[in-house]
Amino acid sequence: MSTLVNDSIPNVTISAHNLSRRFGNHIAVRRVDLELKRGEVLGLLGPNGAGKSTTMQMLTGNLAPTSGSVQICGIDLLKNPRKAKRYIGYLPENPPLYKELTVDEYLRFAARLHNVDLSRIDFVLTEVKQRCGLSDIGQRLISALSKGYQQRVGVAQAIIHQPEIIILDEPSVGLDPNQIREIRTLIRELGKSCSVILSTHILPEVESVCDRVQIMNQGVMVFSAALTELKQKGLSLERIFEQLTLKNANTGN
Repeated sequence: MSTLVNDSIPNVTISAHNLSRRFGNHIAVRRVDLELKRGEVLGLLGPNGAGKSTTMQMLTGNLAPTSGSVQICGIDLLKNPRKAKRYIGYLPENPPLYKELTVDEYLRFAARLHNVDLSRIDFVLTEVKQRCGLSDIGQRLISALSKGYQQRVGVAQAIIHQPEIIILDEPSVGLDPNQIREIRTLIRELGKSCSVILSTHILPEVESVCDRVQIMNQGVMVFSAALTELKQKGLSLERIFEQLTLKNANTGN
């Protein structure tokens, strides 16, 4: 469990309202609302180019919104970014790996960047490698690892400071079926102790690991529901996704 978790942290770990991002004349994200609760795994689903990665970058403080607000565990991300980011672990679509380092060297470096106490680094390193299935490869160069293990190292750097929130952007891209199953198992494990946002365009991934789904298309949030609700009503997520994204694509909205 995160060392940052305490009774003062609200039940809602992320609260974003009216998030928008413009690049010149192009509006990549338009007035998005998003809420994440403690212990919840949220699937952010959408076709390529829907605005998912831009939204993730705004939620993590890596990209300033053109307008809107983000609260991280009750802290205003825009007004107090350093404090808010302490609660966030982030794996971007392209993991920020230094492939000339060994796994241990890189994770020690990540721990220092996240201000993990020096006296705890050895303990934290052992724990995070165990959680991510990296215990036996600490001395191997990252460049010599398979894509699946490199993704595991990417997840490990995102959780090494024991954050309250973990945001994963397309974590299974480029993996083979066995590696995808391993990453999904890891995400389910993380969801037991953290709030997780999983950004993806793969429907089975959301159905496999998430509690709730929100669908984006052309920069707009077009759907939000709990997966148990869809199952109880006998609704197909694939059919909903197809109807919403094709409809908007055909109408230009």
